[in-house]
Amino acid sequence: MNNTNPFGEYDDGDAPTPREHNARPEPNKTPGNETEPRHIPVPRTSIEDTDLPLSTPTPAPTPFPSPPPSPLFLEHRVLKALLGAWALAACSAEETVAVEDHLGDCGTCADEALRLREAVGLLHRPESLDLDPALRTRVLEACLDRRPPRIPVPSWATPYDAETARLDALLQDIGDAEWHAPVRLRWFDGNEPTSRRTTVAGVLTHLLTVDGLVAVTLGLDDPLETAADAPTPSARTEAFWRAAPFPPTRSVRGPWREQAHNLVRTVAFAGGGSGRLPVPYGGFELPLCDSMLDRAFETWVHAGDIADAVDYPYEPPSPRHLHAMIDLGARMLPSALAARRQAGLAAPGQTRHLVPAGVPGRSLRLEIEGLGGGEWLIPLDSPGALASPEHEVAHVALDGVEFCQLAAGHVPPEEAAAGQVGDREAIRDVLFAAASLSRM
Repeated sequence: MNNTNPFGEYDDGDAPTPREHNARPEPNKTPGNETEPRHIPVPRTSIEDTDLPLSTPTPAPTPFPSPPPSPLFLEHRVLKALLGAWALAACSAEETVAVEDHLGDCGTCADEALRLREAVGLLHRPESLDLDPALRTRVLEACLDRRPPRIPVPSWATPYDAETARLDALLQDIGDAEWHAPVRLRWFDGNEPTSRRTTVAGVLTHLLTVDGLVAVTLGLDDPLETAADAPTPSARTEAFWRAAPFPPTRSVRGPWREQAHNLVRTVAFAGGGSGRLPVPYGGFELPLCDSMLDRAFETWVHAGDIADAVDYPYEPPSPRHLHAMIDLGARMLPSALAARRQAGLAAPGQTRHLVPAGVPGRSLRLEIEGLGGGEWLIPLDSPGALASPEHEVAHVALDGVEFCQLAAGHVPPEEAAAGQVGDREAIRDVLFAAASLSRM
């Protein structure tokens, strides 16, 4: 070994000893060769005794936007082969940029790409933006199967609940200008059709005032603040329109919606026994259970009028609710037929006097096909007569929606029946009686 000092760059006299090397540096000395006193630092306050956080989080670095994909330089044959994947949106970002840049320069590939995109569109069924009208019913049924409501809505009030909800969804979708779209209310008066012109908002005020007949029966507020000439639906509507200082606007949706909710809520709390309460309609009255069905029927009919005015697709009620509405119309036919006979608008029966109540008499078989279908035997000689298959003199077949349109006064009686067999005079009287069920 050699004796070369590995620290030979230092002079032996100046090389610090290990102790001196680790010692603290001497304090500065003044010219008077006096040493300044050492400064002892004040003890630091613990951070745990303060309200400061124990550690300061390091701020996250600001993310930089990802650079756009680099353009690919592909040959024409490769780009042409990618057109199918591009039409299906299956290309990568770089390939998409390359193909779309190429389409701007190559007319042949652009035409082929257009044909491929159209072919892809044919593979997908168009989806309607409108909700399935039965969606609300299915959702409610699924929920109620899991947990029954504490206060259930009576079955005779559920059609009204469903139809007001469907109409409210339609009204939510239309714009401000469409509330003033013209609507013609149509019904059958005696032996001829009649109509009344109004607007979408006017139709809703009509529903509001007629629903008010049910509201008054249940002890709720009457939306009609002025006296009407008669307690009929048409007179109440005309009185409401006359009292309004301005034509109705979309602001009527709020009162109508609140009243509909109050009606459903009140009959739910009142229980099933309230269905026997009489609701007056001027010239006649209906029990509350039938009146709620009647209001559901008219809500659907006028919702269809509004939908036609604003070019909005609208479907019939669910088959179960439609069947209940048809059943109400079939049960009202004998009384409507008797009223037409008393007014001289229908031919008298074969007997000189009306058949006593409970006695079998002539009957007409009303067959309803399609949604809400079924069969009903209609007594022809008296509302209290007993309908009997042995005394059947005629048979009429109608589609379910068509029968409802007839009862709403939207279809002429001469054009309503799809099939007729038997007594033509009895058939005509029943069809005209069904049309006379309509009103404003």
